[in-house]
Amino acid sequence: MDTKGTTTDVPPPHAPPRPARARVRRLVATGATAFALLATAAAPQGAQVPYAAQGAKAAQEGKAAAAGSPVAAAEGGRSLTVAVSQSVDSLSPFLAGRLVSTTIHRLVYEYLTNYDVKDARTVPALATEWTSSPDKLTWTYKIRKNSKWSDGKQATAEDAAYTFNKMMTDEGAATANGSFTANFKKVTATDAETLVVELKKPQATMTALDVPIVPRHVWEKVGDFSKFNNDKTFPIVGNGPYVITAYKPDQYVKLKANKTFWRGAPEFDELTLKYYKDNDAAVAALRTGEVGFVQNLTPAQAKSLKSAPDIKVNDAPGRRFLALAVNPGAQDRKGRKFGDGHPALLDPQVRKALFAAVDRKAIVDKVYQGHAVEGQGYIPPRFADYHWQPSADQRIDYDPTAAEKLLFSAGYKKNAEGKRVGKDGTPLEFRILCHATDPNDKAIGKYLQEWWGALGIGLQVQCLDNVTDPWQAGEYDLAFDGYSVNPDPDYVLSIHTCAALPSGPRATGQTDNFICDKQFDDLYAQQIVEYDKAKRVDLVKRMQSRLYDTGFMNVMVYPNAVEAYRTDQIKSIKTMPEAAGNIWGQDGYWSWWSAEPAVGDDGDGGGGSGPTLWIVVGIGVLLLAAVGVVVAMRRRTTAEDRE
Repeated sequence: MDTKGTTTDVPPPHAPPRPARARVRRLVATGATAFALLATAAAPQGAQVPYAAQGAKAAQEGKAAAAGSPVAAAEGGRSLTVAVSQSVDSLSPFLAGRLVSTTIHRLVYEYLTNYDVKDARTVPALATEWTSSPDKLTWTYKIRKNSKWSDGKQATAEDAAYTFNKMMTDEGAATANGSFTANFKKVTATDAETLVVELKKPQATMTALDVPIVPRHVWEKVGDFSKFNNDKTFPIVGNGPYVITAYKPDQYVKLKANKTFWRGAPEFDELTLKYYKDNDAAVAALRTGEVGFVQNLTPAQAKSLKSAPDIKVNDAPGRRFLALAVNPGAQDRKGRKFGDGHPALLDPQVRKALFAAVDRKAIVDKVYQGHAVEGQGYIPPRFADYHWQPSADQRIDYDPTAAEKLLFSAGYKKNAEGKRVGKDGTPLEFRILCHATDPNDKAIGKYLQEWWGALGIGLQVQCLDNVTDPWQAGEYDLAFDGYSVNPDPDYVLSIHTCAALPSGPRATGQTDNFICDKQFDDLYAQQIVEYDKAKRVDLVKRMQSRLYDTGFMNVMVYPNAVEAYRTDQIKSIKTMPEAAGNIWGQDGYWSWWSAEPAVGDDGDGGGGSGPTLWIVVGIGVLLLAAVGVVVAMRRRTTAEDRE
């Protein structure tokens, strides 16, 4: 799997710029009319009025801090459409687990703390400062005075206390982020600006609580948190840089800049996340200017876009991993088994044999064409402190011969037809869940069929639009599994603890893959209370070692973040880390908050002309020539013509 009302239609096409001189319009009425019709038909959607430039973000933030009040956004504004390759699972921050959903929530709600865009160190967000008692059991956060909800009400410590208390007392509210509050004893707001959290035992993640804080006055009206998706009434009240104004499942999410955001309003007045099931269609939309940003590019797409005009490709080390997840026997917290995972995969010899027959270097070279790093430990190398590598005698290298021996010793021999069979003569055949929208899943699936087929093992690659339902039901043998890792690794480790298992066979839990291992749990319990960085790093690495040895999570690669944007729509945008990082799916809102609209050399909002616009101009020139009119005129353009 992937981590973590009224609607409005997509805006109408932007009309073409009118010729500057009325005399020309009178002379070529017929040609101009045809030109206007063609231009209107060809112009990309989503354009609005020209953007009025704002000052530098640093200056905005400095002025806001000095004045103690939010910085207003400029009137008017620019819109930007972002292509996404994943559909939203929920707009409720208590339920959302997919990356696209958690990315939206980072834009809409403030957390107590944030991560610095340069080096991911903890920085203030809704909380301006924090202190702990000497025994680390009581934490006090000062809530900023200049954060307001988008409906005008003040954001206070009461909102934070409500959010955490709801997660502590309502199982539905704890679905997505319950691990952060499992150790909380009591949470109170002693006044509007002071939040106090009392713990059962020390907790090392108290400055990395990745929990969106919601407005109490809105959410206390919600009934069943396990079923409330927050997608019926708009605009959705938040206090982040953007406000959700419309949503259509599997189509788009529309957001508008929050002009009272304490750090300063984003410079793009409207942001639309548009879902594309087919990434080739998203790339085509980028070329025409219909969208301004595309992520999850294949190597071929990235290569073709590097030579395209007005497009910049960003290729950086990612914060994700791609793994083979093996069904360990789905169960709930009471140990009740469910699902239909293949029993042969409960044998560690079989799991090790399968991974020994996976050529990770070939996946990097042939599938990702170098835009990835060979996988080993659970935490990507981007997070150097916590990244772990197996020792030489522990590491499982690509070795089909060794895989053959492991299967033979486990009691699986080849029959006369070359098929691997068990003692009862039943051929060994597995299913693997594959995301239908991910070409990499499909490509790797074909290689697995080849590699495992050579061992006599059959593999059905089941590529589905919705892998969540069979996954949560435990109805799979293996699955392609990817997660985005945060600077603090606690969350991605917590999803493999016994406590993360669902409460029942059909309940939604935090677990990623139904793993419940006492040794892993013991190490998790130790690391969460360890404040000494070196000691905690050692515990986290030991956890990864244990996860590696059990063989239920086999990390194949760490994919790069390969994405692209139109430079005639986006002048600049922050990556994270700032030196060489990703744009989409950051540990914060820096990319879309910082994005600066392109401004033309003439200073009136123009960028370079997009492909569609130049086609329209060419048609217009031919029509003018056909009627024998030669006009010298300066065409004024705006960046909106290319959205």
